[in-house]
Formats: sequence, C-alpha cells, structure tokens
Amino acid sequence: MLRRITSRAFRRAASNYVPIEDQMFGINEEQIELRYQFRKFFENELPESLLRDIDKNDDFPGLRDFLKTMGNMGLNGPGISEEYGAKDNPIKSAAIIGEELSRKSAAISMSYGAHNALNVRVLDANGSHEQKLKYLPDLISGEKIGALSMTEPTAGSDVMSMKTTAVQPAGKDYYVLNGNKYWITNGPVCDTLICYAKTDPTSNAGDSITAFIVDTDAEGFTANHIPEKMGMRGSPTGDLHFDNVKVPKENILLGEGAGAFVLMRGLNIERLLGAAMPVGIMQAVVDQSFPYAHERKQFGRPIGKFQLMQGKMAEMYSSLSACRAYTYSMLKSADQDPEAMSNHECASLIMFVSDACTKVALEGIQILGGNGYVNDYPVNRYMRDAKLMEIGAGTTEVRKVILGRYFNDYFLD
Repeated sequence: MLRRITSRAFRRAASNYVPIEDQMFGINEEQIELRYQFRKFFENELPESLLRDIDKNDDFPGLRDFLKTMGNMGLNGPGISEEYGAKDNPIKSAAIIGEELSRKSAAISMSYGAHNALNVRVLDANGSHEQKLKYLPDLISGEKIGALSMTEPTAGSDVMSMKTTAVQPAGKDYYVLNGNKYWITNGPVCDTLICYAKTDPTSNAGDSITAFIVDTDAEGFTANHIPEKMGMRGSPTGDLHFDNVKVPKENILLGEGAGAFVLMRGLNIERLLGAAMPVGIMQAVVDQSFPYAHERKQFGRPIGKFQLMQGKMAEMYSSLSACRAYTYSMLKSADQDPEAMSNHECASLIMFVSDACTKVALEGIQILGGNGYVNDYPVNRYMRDAKLMEIGAGTTEVRKVILGRYFNDYFLD
C-alpha cells in the first residue's frame, strides 16, 4: 500500500531536490504519492555506487531480478487488463514511474520501457486472446523479458528496406526466418521477441512486412551484445541473427502483411511513454547542478548568484517545465482515448523533449565546469544518455519529416 502523503509534505521530503510542482501539470494526489514512493524505492534499489559500476562495465546483471520486482509490485504492463496479470495502471502513472526511474538510471529505464512499451503493450494491442494468454502473464510478472526487433544494419529510418525474410514452406504451418537485426534493446537477454520480417521480399510496400512473436530459445536464433556504447550503458543492446528459425504460423500478429500497421501503431505509444525519459533525465540534471551552483564559490560567493548563471538555471528550468507540461497533457489524452493518439503529435512531442534534454544536460555540465567533464559526477552520464533520445525510436530528422509530411498533406490535398 502506498503511504498517504500530501503535496506539501512531499515537497518537504524532497527538499534535497529541485521541487516538482506536480499539481500544475495535472498530477493528482495519488500520483504524487506514487512519485514519492518510487523515488525512494529507486534510491534504495539503485544506489549511485551501483550505477557507476553499471555504467563503467556496460552491464547490469540484476536486470532480470529488477523486472521481476517491478512485476511483483504490479508495475509491468501499464494499461493492460487484469485478466493477463496486470494491475491496469493508467498510462500517466506508468510515465511517472518511467520518469523517476530515468532520474536514477536512464539505461535501466530504457530496458524497462523496451520490455513494457515495445513488447508487452504491442502484444496486448495486436495479439489474439490465445496469444495474450500464452505470453503476457510471464512478461507482466517479469519471469520473462521482452524486446522488439525492427532495426537492421542497413535499415534504420528506412524500415521498409529491411532484409530479414520470413518464408512459409509449401504445406507447412510455420515460417522460416532469416536475417539480422541490430541495435535491439534487451536483445541479448530477452525470452520473447516481436520481430518484423519481409513475407514478400520483392516489395517495399507496407503489406510486405509481417510481425511475428519469436521465442528466443528457438533453434537458429543467436544474440550478441553490442559493446562500447557512448551512453545507456547497462541496457543490453543486441545484434540478433536468424538462421532458419522456425516460427509457428499462430505466432503472427494480426495476420500476414499487417506488420507495418502493427509497427506504426506501436511507435505512437513508444514515443509517448518514451517522452517521460528525457523529462526524468532533465530533472536529474537540475537536481545535481542547481545545488552545486549554490555550493561552489568563486570570487567570494556562490556561482549561482552571478546573473549569467541565474539565467542559465532559469532557461534550464523553463525547458524542463515546458517538456513536463507537454508530456503530461498528451498522457492525459492517451488515458482518455489511447486510439486518439496521432502519429504527428507523438513525433512532435518526442522531438521537442529530446532536443531540450540534450541542451539541458550540456548546460548541467557547464555549471559543474571541470567536474562535469569527469565520470565522478553523474551529470556526465546524464549527458551521454540524453543523446540517444534524439536517435532512438526515429531520429530527430525523421520526426521532422513526419511533421513536414503531415502539413504537406493537410494543405496540399
């Protein structure tokens, strides 16, 4: 049970942090309690010493246990029916958890988000009742780890040019998958994988792609860890290979040729829930850099008292507040009607908050000066993690193209 705590008491309890005026962003008392409880939980479970080791070694051996713990607490499978083992948490609550987790570790939040937004929710939105009964309970409990494989070495933003194929032999009730997927979050450790493959290799049309549920213990499937990433270290990123992997026909989502629809439908929720991550990173940056500006003295006074530094902090805080307001207004709409989420609005949101996140993270390093340039201070990690938000789930440039095409279609039709 969550302990009752008023917003005023929450601000007192969080006095070591830059305060969040949650009620200004449509967050109710129950969700304020949720934020407080999980901030404390993540602080206890993920001490800074552990996070430094995870970042240094690019490895989090406790990921599976962490996802099980989240499952035991009812925090996997946001917005999914209790019939499959979920707690039917609203999407906004899931975003608050994602924000607070990103505030401690964006890398772990990345894996948590890939498990839930890219796998569990995609299965729930597109799977048959039989598929959900088979896969969702173990994923929601955290007994199994989920992932999604779309990107390939030569097919990133141009997803329709993917080379992975799925061929159904004559008279057989299975497909044979061959190909290579790259940059797959949770890929090296996942048990249940949603994989997009060409069922018509001669075409780049939308109906040439099919979405499959793949059990990664299948013969012919191998996964390698991609080493030495700049950021998000500790979130396992995979190089996946399919060598004549047999997948039952019953594991197709929505039928052959529906892969593009499944993919685009999933991208909206990925971008919407993903927007909470940059907000969490930005909050972590101001949490560390603003107190530092009032402790570090130069020329006989705290550097935070100099007007240039005051202006820097004001701009960082305004960017954070604008991003939080934008994100939570969209989340409110998604809770009311998930199908109302539009592709261009979700692209606009993630583009805006990701760009702001990188800028705020760089300013945080600037406030710390030389101390911000070394790994002893977490702000260095925040900056490296922030940059991925402009690349993953569609680059900033792709997001701009989505918006540009929307306006072209609107005014030129």
